[in-house]
Amino acid sequence: MAFDKAKIGEILRPGSQAEQAEREERVRSGFFDTVRRALRHIPFMEDVVASYYCAIDSETPASTRGILFAALAYFVLPIDFIPDIMFGLGFTDDIAVLWAAFQAVRHNIRPEHYARARDTLGEIQR
Repeated sequence: MAFDKAKIGEILRPGSQAEQAEREERVRSGFFDTVRRALRHIPFMEDVVASYYCAIDSETPASTRGILFAALAYFVLPIDFIPDIMFGLGFTDDIAVLWAAFQAVRHNIRPEHYARARDTLGEIQR
């Protein structure tokens, strides 16, 4: 079973308000633990953390927040298309989903989101 654009599109669908609220709760509760585990596996982690700050920013358009929370919720789930515990492969599907979401909404990720991401990553890496 291939992990393709159709699967990524399905994952990134914003969903209903209830689904979005559930995703937001999941992301807020597990995001930074997952960042710590994935830090060495995802080469664009600053973009991922900036995406998180964009998603929780009330000034971000709802459609962008929906896409980001969908991608970040997928990232936070330990069991997904390729389970994160599979050494060397576990984050490859997460990378594809996160990159697609980032490309779709990067125009909404502002410099202040990146500044917070750099600060946060600096703290995590200490």
